[in-house]
Amino acid sequence: MDPYRQVITAESVTRAARSALGTKFKHQGRIPGLGLDCAGLFVFVCLAHGLPVEDVQGYGRNPFNGLLEDAIRRQPFLREVPKADLQPGDVLLMRFSQAPQHIAIATEHGMIHAYEHSGAVVEHRLAEVWRARITHVYRFEGIE
Repeated sequence: MDPYRQVITAESVTRAARSALGTKFKHQGRIPGLGLDCAGLFVFVCLAHGLPVEDVQGYGRNPFNGLLEDAIRRQPFLREVPKADLQPGDVLLMRFSQAPQHIAIATEHGMIHAYEHSGAVVEHRLAEVWRARITHVYRFEGIE
């Protein structure tokens, strides 16, 4: 294990994501407190843990054709888990139409995500309408 990498726990993942709450939504934003999109929130959480995240940029507002799915699958520190095993700290890949287009972080209260319609990074319960959008669940290596 890299001695400079911070230990990853469900609590540390949700704490990092919560530290960005209220950050204005900005397409392709990567700066907490200034502007984040859903991918930017994910990248921020990874960087907060010293992870070598591959940050894809230059995507449209609605990444189609498997772009988001491929980007998440290339992250060497994530492993896919069954949706039924979802737990706080997990990375949720979600769809609004057909292909996965959105990323959120699961919490004990629901989920945290940078959501354009809310205009900011928000946390709310994982209502059935949101749960139905989940296509894949990923867990950071080291979290059981």
